[in-house]
Amino acid sequence: MRVAAVDCGTNTVRLLVLDDAGEVVLRVGRIVRLGEGVDATGRLAPSALDRLLAALDEYAAVLADAGVDRVRFCATSAVRDAAGPEDRARLADGVRARLGVEPEVLSGDEEAALTFAGAVAGVPADTPGPVLVVDIGGGSTELVLGEAGGATGPAGPQVLAAHSADVGAVRLAERHLHHDPPTPEELVACARDVDAALDAALDASGVDLAAARTVVGVAGTVLTLAAGLHGVGDLAAADGLACDVDAVRDLVARLAAMTTEQRVATGWVDPGRADVLPAGGVVLERVLARIRTSEVLASVGDVLDGIADGLRQ
Repeated sequence: MRVAAVDCGTNTVRLLVLDDAGEVVLRVGRIVRLGEGVDATGRLAPSALDRLLAALDEYAAVLADAGVDRVRFCATSAVRDAAGPEDRARLADGVRARLGVEPEVLSGDEEAALTFAGAVAGVPADTPGPVLVVDIGGGSTELVLGEAGGATGPAGPQVLAAHSADVGAVRLAERHLHHDPPTPEELVACARDVDAALDAALDASGVDLAAARTVVGVAGTVLTLAAGLHGVGDLAAADGLACDVDAVRDLVARLAAMTTEQRVATGWVDPGRADVLPAGGVVLERVLARIRTSEVLASVGDVLDGIADGLRQ
């Protein structure tokens, strides 16, 4: 049975198709910026919905060609935050018409659990725990502390503590970064928001970043930085790469000092992510300031893989 998962995030809508054996047939993503303006208005912009539905038109054709048997569409931070019933209705109608399924809006806890399961699926069985998974999205950042499982551990991944923080790359960029490149004062304002969110992760949810013995970073910000550090040409090639914490901090600072045009000119920063990458970098830098490990592992596996695996059970 072939299954397909669609993750509708704040910045990107992504598709994963698995075959009967659970092997990846296709993994693609399109930057649609669904969360454009959501932080300020609480609404999904009509133009953003248009971009999403255009991407789903493309995905519908792909699914038909791939002979997919089951599909699951899950939306996260941008749709969670969008209060307008008309917006959600248009999105739901569009998903049903194109994919033939009802869209799901994941809670922060659901997103965290699926993210952890997808991120640790590919780590070695002897990976020391606790494992901290950091998923920097467009609207929120998921912080999940748990045990990966394996031959000598539990039968499967176990989440010990999780927190969904409303500090994502798009949200922070729209809120604070109004110059290109951003000013030092704007970056400090971003960092202040992130630090407050990380404090809340410990106080409210028990996510102790300093307790982690292994740190796995997922999604576009981390994969882009890993690609830049290791000189690889695309995000898929960054899977499994270990990134020195100090080198990551230095790269984040260099990128923040560039203009959007200069980031794109590096050749490894997607034009659709270039304007919000400094904000995502601030999130990662503030997380790294609290961990005790010397490296962070980049992983392609994330919430999308967790969604797809659920279809196969």
